[in-house]
Amino acid sequence: MPVKTKIQREIIAWFWVGLAFLLINGTIGQARVIPSGSMENTLLIGDHLIMSRIGYDAGVPFTNWHMPLWRNPKRQQVIIFKPPFAPDTPDYVKRVIGLPGDTLDIREGAVWVNGQKLVEKYTIGPSEPAPPGSAPPGYTDIKFPYRVPDNCYFAMGDNRGNSYDSRFWGCVPRSDIIGAPVMIYMSLNVSPEAWEPGQIRERFFAYANALLHPRIVRWNRLFRTF
Repeated sequence: MPVKTKIQREIIAWFWVGLAFLLINGTIGQARVIPSGSMENTLLIGDHLIMSRIGYDAGVPFTNWHMPLWRNPKRQQVIIFKPPFAPDTPDYVKRVIGLPGDTLDIREGAVWVNGQKLVEKYTIGPSEPAPPGSAPPGYTDIKFPYRVPDNCYFAMGDNRGNSYDSRFWGCVPRSDIIGAPVMIYMSLNVSPEAWEPGQIRERFFAYANALLHPRIVRWNRLFRTF
């Protein structure tokens, strides 16, 4: 076989491999890393997640274009979504507390759903409403009792005293939900700065440090499922 033909076949083969990767990455699953402590102790800073998009959302990789699918999250399920007040920022990871049509109240340090106290063994600290005047620009303060609108979900972090969530800016539209975590495949106990957007150098050193010093790997968290 001529060398030119071999090169052409190699290029075509790698093209199809790349296309398959993009399709899988856009429609089936993606990787995410936790940059903050808003979901402690369910998720820790430095936890690396595999996210499933199956049934929730389909999108074109490396773009903001995406389309919601048929699957809807359940109460107390952890979800990944684009923050409605800042869609161009990194995705958020929170827990669904209120479903469409629910009436929520936050009092006595707890969440009440349709008049019933919600049992939440995963939280850190008491549940409190957001302080007055803390809504982002263009949004109004959330007042309780609060009725969750149609096609919307009320999401909160498990670390109630350190979570910027629906208490501040309202519900998450269904169209902004892109998936749910499936498994923790890596967890590194390093400086939180490594996981902030744009910190490529710090991330590289974090991974290199994990190879040299395996003790910074939280081995007991690997392969935890949701």
